Amino acid sequence: MLRSLSIKNFALIEQLQVSFDTGLTTITGETGAGKSLLLGALGLLLGKRADLSSIKDSANKCTIEGVFDIEKYDLASLFEEEDLDYEIETIIRREILPSGKSRAFINDTPVTLSSLNKLGLRLIDIHSQHQTLEVTTNDFQFEVLDALSDAGREIESYKRGLSLLKIKEKEQRTLLESQHELTREHDYNSFLLNELVEAKLQSGELAQLEERHETLINIEEIQERLSNAVSLVSSEEIGISDLLNTVKNNLSKIASYSSSLKELSDRVESVYIELEDVNDSLQNELEKLDADPEQLEEVSNRLQIIHNLQTKHTVSSIEELLTIQEELQEKVSKTESLSDDIEGIQKEIETIKKQLDEVAERIHSKRKKALPKLVTELEGILKGLGMPNATFKTSLLLQEKYLSNGKEELEFLFSANKGGTYGELKKVASGGELSRIMLGIKVILSRYTQLPTIIFDEIDTGVSGEIAHKMADLMMTMSKNLQVFSITHLPQIAANGNKQYKVFKEDVNNVTVTRLKLLNEEDRIREIAEMIGGKQVSDSALTHAKSLLHN
Repeated sequence: MLRSLSIKNFALIEQLQVSFDTGLTTITGETGAGKSLLLGALGLLLGKRADLSSIKDSANKCTIEGVFDIEKYDLASLFEEEDLDYEIETIIRREILPSGKSRAFINDTPVTLSSLNKLGLRLIDIHSQHQTLEVTTNDFQFEVLDALSDAGREIESYKRGLSLLKIKEKEQRTLLESQHELTREHDYNSFLLNELVEAKLQSGELAQLEERHETLINIEEIQERLSNAVSLVSSEEIGISDLLNTVKNNLSKIASYSSSLKELSDRVESVYIELEDVNDSLQNELEKLDADPEQLEEVSNRLQIIHNLQTKHTVSSIEELLTIQEELQEKVSKTESLSDDIEGIQKEIETIKKQLDEVAERIHSKRKKALPKLVTELEGILKGLGMPNATFKTSLLLQEKYLSNGKEELEFLFSANKGGTYGELKKVASGGELSRIMLGIKVILSRYTQLPTIIFDEIDTGVSGEIAHKMADLMMTMSKNLQVFSITHLPQIAANGNKQYKVFKEDVNNVTVTRLKLLNEEDRIREIAEMIGGKQVSDSALTHAKSLLHN
């Protein structure tokens, strides 16, 4: 519950510090006095976005701080999820700096607005006038029904399953799109792959083939020149080998005369040995040469195949062709395996749907059981609020499609009069009727949900007299289980509060500011009398006010 609220430099509020207690607290004041500012400040405290217009004095920061007693509301797990320090007396602070930057703190730990909003939803339910229309929406009607059905665990399980189903269906669509795209290219990719596979390409092969081809087409010239070289080296008497041998023999005979001659003799000896080795190699190369037209044709054909593939794929090496071959193999394999993948994910989808159907059936069973109870309780409350003939006609039908919170469509029709035609709430219920229906629903919800504080912002719009008394009685009943605030213009409701605050404006140093004052009994009598008869308070209005307060 909200223990205290501190507001500084917010709109027309210069500084405000107020403490609250359990039970029903009523807040009154003239239209435009600033009651909406309190709700605005609380909204910021609970996670709504802010801007510089929230600041009264743009030179100073705006601060809103609330102290909440949360001991009885099982919020420790939420604090753990958000990595926050859990305190029985939790302090929430919101700051808006002159720069426009906003900061939020929970127990002095900086938090995001998302975290603040999560906690705020568990602390205070602010019901403003425009939210009365929520009662006409299917989502809100399901929310009320689910509070009574105790199907929360099943609904969470269903939502997790639905989220997984959407993920798997998206994966399936992606696979099908890929399959469609790849199937169009599959035949062509397979043809290109087969060409490369049949070519049996080997890394480094091209250089060897080109060298072999160059040898084969020039074999006659090579033979001729090798023969000349061998003849020049090994020819008797005039061959290089014989001449060098003569030089070698001459030097060997004088090598012992000096070290320099010995060195020259050794060098010539080395040259002679190398020349003999070169000569052997020349002869070996010559012997290996054999003009082979068939081999030349074979090498030429092989080169042509490789060159054709290089041209087709716009590359210049076998290594690049081998890379393309791997890529094509992957594409072809992927295309061929996609059917298996699609079949596999389809089985997963069918399994998830089966599980979802089972959970949806359990949800439906619980909702179907709770729906008559909701209708009976709501009709009973409305009877006490001056709508004795108000009845609801409902249906809850399972559908094939998967909706966000189950597989059902809820029809929630209303008739305010005997023999009247049933219709959708938004079409057949008046503003006053909607206010009473919403109050009735909130009364029911307060019995089944764990909410520390609820704030009604002029929920009494469109009602008066005895109905206002009944509404006040309901709020008092609710206040036995939770903290209730009611911002009201009706004296019947204002008088029923355990405490009453008045919001008013006053001019301080030629500046208008909004104040909030806790009224004592005398102040309450005067305030309620003004609500009854206006500023010119009559004796009868005072008497009426006293009777309302002491009733």
